[in-house]
Amino acid sequence: MTIIDTPSPNYDERTLPVSMIVLHYTGMQTAQAAIDRLRDLDAKVSAHYLIAEDGTILRMVDEEKRAWHAGKSRWRGIEDVNSASIGIEIVNPGHEFGYRPFLEEQIDALIPLVADITARHGITRGNVVGHSDIAPTRKQDPGELFPWSRLAKLRLALPRPTKNLMDPLWSDAGFLIALERFGYDVSDKLAAIVAFQRRFRPELLDGVIDGECRSILLALLLPKPTGDD
Repeated sequence: MTIIDTPSPNYDERTLPVSMIVLHYTGMQTAQAAIDRLRDLDAKVSAHYLIAEDGTILRMVDEEKRAWHAGKSRWRGIEDVNSASIGIEIVNPGHEFGYRPFLEEQIDALIPLVADITARHGITRGNVVGHSDIAPTRKQDPGELFPWSRLAKLRLALPRPTKNLMDPLWSDAGFLIALERFGYDVSDKLAAIVAFQRRFRPELLDGVIDGECRSILLALLLPKPTGDD
């Protein structure tokens, strides 16, 4: 795995141990525009790594430092997500500029990077998340086209549960309690539901709590989530 150092000045000191990986898309029209922004002192944003369209990995902030990629966010009770996470940006124009599937070269580069980071920091697969998971009211990335299943098959992310699903018949309020227990910020109920769907039921992002959503969430809360991995 070849990594090219491309330093950003946008970082400070961590106040928490690393326990998460947050995946992003760059959401800009070109890779160079994204790189320039992540290195712009005035922009006050950065990430630890960026994966270009050809699979090249750029290291922009040392893992020991707190990169500024998560913004206002929350996951499993952690509110300073920047302090607790490694941020990885993947070049993709995003929903604003022509969202498209991620390239094979990018995912082929991402997988060993995530495997290395999770092994070194002891990160659980439930804490490998998307930006939309930790900031559902603000973000959609890496989005419904991100191939989470490829990471899940290697136990680098949670799989989408598919086997022996059972609808617990929770009320909507009960679903939201369970969703918060799983890790989401549910202060904006609709945003939280759509973020959950984007991650675990991406073919239908309607914000409706239905039997499929309830069944998936129940399976995720069980000790060993069931899936095709």
